[in-house]
Amino acid sequence: MRGFFIPLLPNYQKLEKQLIIVAGGQGKRMNSDIPKQFLVISGKPLLMHTIERFHYFSSEIKIFVVLPASHFELWKSLCKKYDFTISHILVEGGKTRFLSVKNGLEKIKNECIVAIHDGARPLVNHNTISNTFTLAEKKGNAIPVFGINESMRVIKHEKSSPVNREKYRLVQTPQCFNSKLIKEAYSQEYMKEFTDDASVVEAMGIKVNLTEGNAENIKITRQVDLKIAEAFL
Repeated sequence: MRGFFIPLLPNYQKLEKQLIIVAGGQGKRMNSDIPKQFLVISGKPLLMHTIERFHYFSSEIKIFVVLPASHFELWKSLCKKYDFTISHILVEGGKTRFLSVKNGLEKIKNECIVAIHDGARPLVNHNTISNTFTLAEKKGNAIPVFGINESMRVIKHEKSSPVNREKYRLVQTPQCFNSKLIKEAYSQEYMKEFTDDASVVEAMGIKVNLTEGNAENIKITRQVDLKIAEAFL
């Protein structure tokens, strides 16, 4: 840990909510020439559905959308085409998700609770957003997780064996943090162990707090995921 501490006060002060949506996908596993965040489902591009989920939760959330610079004009043209007027600020992404989040965090100027969310998760619901923000306000950080229903096996040395699924959780977004904490975490040098924002914070010796996510809050990656999203939306 690098000397960072957030006191856990019983009467905590509510902080402003801000949001970084990371949307740098290229659609390779989708087998699409169009980046997946721009694919149209239920009448509009996927990324618009994602932004709407947070705007409908609270219209006061300040939203930053991190995109590759080469996608800026395409996104602006889509916003015009679909008459999408929810206020948001575009941020140029980096070569990796780690660098894209870091670029987004540089736009956060005041202390707040910042949520970091995958642009390709348009099915996050009100309760998941609320639970994650609320716990992060109280304890400095929070991430949504969901239990696993299927049986699981671990593969070692070309052999497999069953594992207790009760000990495992699927990790979702938004992952919420006190802005001071997450900025400090992203000042670290990148490590391959950084699989999400929570793992970046944990590298400082900080405990990550879990809250309940929602089952349909999947990350759109393959064609079948688009069909699932279409059904829910």
